[in-house]
Amino acid sequence: MGKGALALLINGGSENWSSARWKARFDAVCPDRRVVLLPDGALDPAEVHYAAVWKPKPGELAAFKNLRVIFNLGAGVDALMADRSLPDVPLVRVAVSDLTERMTEYVVLHVLMHHRQELYLRESQRVKRWAPDYQWAASAITVGVMGLGTLGAASAQALRALGFRVVGWSRSEKRIDGIACYHSADGLDAFLRETNILVCLLPLTPDTRHVLNRDAFAKLNRESPLGAPVIINAGRGGLQNEADILRALDDGTLGAASLDVFETEPLPEASPFWSHPKVVLTPHNAADTDADEISKYVAQQIARFEAGGALENLVDRKRGY
Repeated sequence: MGKGALALLINGGSENWSSARWKARFDAVCPDRRVVLLPDGALDPAEVHYAAVWKPKPGELAAFKNLRVIFNLGAGVDALMADRSLPDVPLVRVAVSDLTERMTEYVVLHVLMHHRQELYLRESQRVKRWAPDYQWAASAITVGVMGLGTLGAASAQALRALGFRVVGWSRSEKRIDGIACYHSADGLDAFLRETNILVCLLPLTPDTRHVLNRDAFAKLNRESPLGAPVIINAGRGGLQNEADILRALDDGTLGAASLDVFETEPLPEASPFWSHPKVVLTPHNAADTDADEISKYVAQQIARFEAGGALENLVDRKRGY
């Protein structure tokens, strides 16, 4: 094994994110390379050329002076961006079809859940009330997707195919056939004024922190059969002001919310989100990563890089995504 070692540094997560599982998969796809699960006291840091990481603590990568590339095993890179000691090497974020398809499933599921009045129907079932309400067409609802990267664009196109009116917003200009795309701070208010169901898939950066706040909720469109608008956040917990969400749900500014991410995870037992009647809560599993697909993706990227090819899905450190 003359090639530089691949170090795995994985903090937190569910069983799907277990360090042992990742080690087994990378051993299988990198048979001619040493794969090391950190921490490893016997490892010479100079051997490490690549690191595959999830939520490393600040400073954990600083010792690897021969590091060539860092691969982030999930879509969000905010934990890495917060590390001022991060080695100045290319940073690659994961973008595989499996992850995109799973996120699209989640977004479509939750948009349909609110569109088809599932909260009302499940409450009717609990109290044994046979009282179907008026059902409107998908075309009566405008879904606004914040964040038009790979995940957001795929979700927007899937929703449009189901008949929803779809608009999108992103920091930089994007073009998607059949979807009105707004961008920059100048386009945000116009985007919100059209939106009945707001889907947030933005990256977390200093500019997007708490973008889901009371001011934004008040601008959402209320002129649809839904009445009060709905938010769906499957991006990052730091995108949402949680106190504002609770107040907006309680006073009717928002009609409902689907939340997959939170500022503190796991969500504390005392959080009112657990039992709020207008909240659909999921445990940060909107697009749970397939270790098989991701490990293959990283191995292919390393092989291409060592052959002189370009890395895909590079993070722009200035933008933070």
